[in-house]
Amino acid sequence: MRMQQTQLKEPARIPSDPIQRAWIALGRVSQAIREDVALALKNARLPDITWYTVLWELERAAKPTRPKDLAIPLFIMPYQLSRLVDRMEEEGLVQRIACPEDKRGHLLEPTPEGYEMRKRMWTVYAPAMEEAMKRIGDAEALQLAQLLNRLGGIDYPVPPKA
Repeated sequence: MRMQQTQLKEPARIPSDPIQRAWIALGRVSQAIREDVALALKNARLPDITWYTVLWELERAAKPTRPKDLAIPLFIMPYQLSRLVDRMEEEGLVQRIACPEDKRGHLLEPTPEGYEMRKRMWTVYAPAMEEAMKRIGDAEALQLAQLLNRLGGIDYPVPPKA
């Protein structure tokens, strides 16, 4: 049986060269920085960077949170988050509590051990982040944050200039 070759169509609009350059740089740099921080955590025998993000998002929410609301900031699929939460719960870092609005669902909150682990991880994460970001100053970092939040459609307040 002979396979039929599919005709590829040109996209209706090709992104401009600056857009393509920004896309490539964003992917390369974000991956490199994330790997640097992840390696620092691993070398300190601390959990994976994704664990930190779960703990930080739960702490930042300041209330029990539905797992689905964590999947987007973590950029992971819901089934991956479920496995991650299972492991974190086994380690005593998060706990599931019944969701009052949805009898089949649950909410997550960090345990006291989870708060402590996030603080321990921060002692390694913070200097690794600073090292990874050292090529730009605070003003450029703020501008970058504003651009990235706008690009992502994220309404995350950035403090006004002093």
